[in-house]
Amino acid sequence: MKGDIGNDDYRKLLDSIYHQYGYDFTEYAESSVKRRITHFMNGRRIGSCDELQAVILDDEGIFEEFVQEMSVTVTEMFRDPAFYKEIREKVTARLATYPVIRLWIAGCATGQEIYSMAILLKEEGLLDRTIIYATDINQKSLMAAKEGMYSLEHMRVYTNNYQLAGGKGSFSDYYTAKYNAALFDKTLRNNVVFSPHNLVTDQSFNEFQFIICRNVLMYFNQQLQSKVINLFDESLCTFGFLGLGDKESLLFSGRKDHFEKIDGIQKIYMKIK
Repeated sequence: MKGDIGNDDYRKLLDSIYHQYGYDFTEYAESSVKRRITHFMNGRRIGSCDELQAVILDDEGIFEEFVQEMSVTVTEMFRDPAFYKEIREKVTARLATYPVIRLWIAGCATGQEIYSMAILLKEEGLLDRTIIYATDINQKSLMAAKEGMYSLEHMRVYTNNYQLAGGKGSFSDYYTAKYNAALFDKTLRNNVVFSPHNLVTDQSFNEFQFIICRNVLMYFNQQLQSKVINLFDESLCTFGFLGLGDKESLLFSGRKDHFEKIDGIQKIYMKIK
């Protein structure tokens, strides 16, 4: 595709997607969405927004590929190790006071964060009484998360992250090498509920002691960020915890006074009212 996507064409495309499929991208950061749309069109030699609209409204399979393009799936295990180290040191002791711990990993992508938290909770003696709700808008990513198989070439980075995050054992004990892949121990996901969930349009579905949503809000505009923070606020129990990405904050949220900073650098908060 040559040239920029016009605002009218852009709005028309997103409105048509919302009306047919219920996916609302209108409050995502516009520059990011336009860049991803352009990449999608170039890869399939689609010449205009009107042509793209006709194709994805006619073919649900292509629309699923479009959602995959719109979704953020770049992640790694124990990404930003200091975040996990702070959870070990400042969050797990309070989580241990609950007979059942409900953890929501919102925007779980291909699952590296799920297994990272499962390993951490296992080492802290909390995994057996934790239910992890792993949700994402992208069904293909959810399938990859459920499979728990990742390229062996990433294991060196993942191992280093694990050690920096305060890992208490040998990271290789948690997976089995199989050909060029690492298959993570299925017991890590015994208490994981994998489910599609759209942060833009779906509602709260439980009460949680801990919600992690990292490097997702940064792709939303300010209005949508506030909406999602409200959703998290409504979903957390009093004294529950919220973990965001290092480029995200509660600064512009109307609910910021509902939270107390546990770690301002690692963006870990506790709900206080």
